[in-house]
Amino acid sequence: MKKIFIHLALMIVAAIAIGWLAMLWLDSWTRHGDTISVPAVRSLAYDRAVDMLTAEGLKGIVADSVYDNRTQPGTVIEQNPKAGTIVKEGREVYLTINAFSPKMVTLPSLSDISLRQARSILEGLEIHNIVERRVPSDFKDLVLSVRYKGSRLHPGARVPVNATIELEVGQGMPEISLSDSTVESGADEEEAVEHLDLFD
Repeated sequence: MKKIFIHLALMIVAAIAIGWLAMLWLDSWTRHGDTISVPAVRSLAYDRAVDMLTAEGLKGIVADSVYDNRTQPGTVIEQNPKAGTIVKEGREVYLTINAFSPKMVTLPSLSDISLRQARSILEGLEIHNIVERRVPSDFKDLVLSVRYKGSRLHPGARVPVNATIELEVGQGMPEISLSDSTVESGADEEEAVEHLDLFD
């Protein structure tokens, strides 16, 4: 009977020891309690931002790039997670940087469609610098041609998104108001009456 109690006691001690060791291993594996506050790297040069993140035990990853001519190329514009966020060591911090050159886009056919359609297509391509030049045409607001820096563009042409695109748009037939037509009609009638009076 005494041996049974001894065996039970040894089993309980062994179970406690195994559980304690498992907790230590799990705590070490998950680095429980080992957290870092993400540093602010916005407005820093990309290399400097990565060095700062690495020094804190984090990884800087370029997730996207945009082009802003008001910002120094290679500068971090946005970060995720944001500065001050509490994360685990080794966490990846995604960076958006300012590109060294503007993104290029391919233009589709923009001729023989309405001005509204052409504007919508260009804005969908992130082109927002759009100017209109009215040219003689019977078709009002119809896009007749597309130009960039004075040169006519054809479908498939590639331009930077910050380009200023000029749309040549039909000005349409001149509108004749009802009052003008009435005056002209009245003048014609007066001339006809005067002409008849000459033969009376």
